[in-house]
Amino acid sequence: MASTTTDHETIRQWVEERGGVPATVESTADDSDSAGLLRIDFPYGSRNDRLSTISWEMFFEKFDSEKLAFLYEDKTSENELSRFCKFVRRDD
Repeated sequence: MASTTTDHETIRQWVEERGGVPATVESTADDSDSAGLLRIDFPYGSRNDRLSTISWEMFFEKFDSEKLAFLYEDKTSENELSRFCKFVRRDD
């Protein structure tokens, strides 16, 4: 079952437990000081070349300014650790 949160520590912990890092799609950033489209980059053998790793500070600055929420799943239906996540608009 999926959950939604805006809590920074919950998001960071969920991502790091799965070996992920905060990232942005390189071609969508306005400049080097801001993030473009947010993604979580997971280690599936090699990192995605179109993604650029960013700091958690930069990630959460964009996350909050875009009024995003984090939709995620803790376990798969087979009770395995899930990597399912996506960004959705906040309800507020």
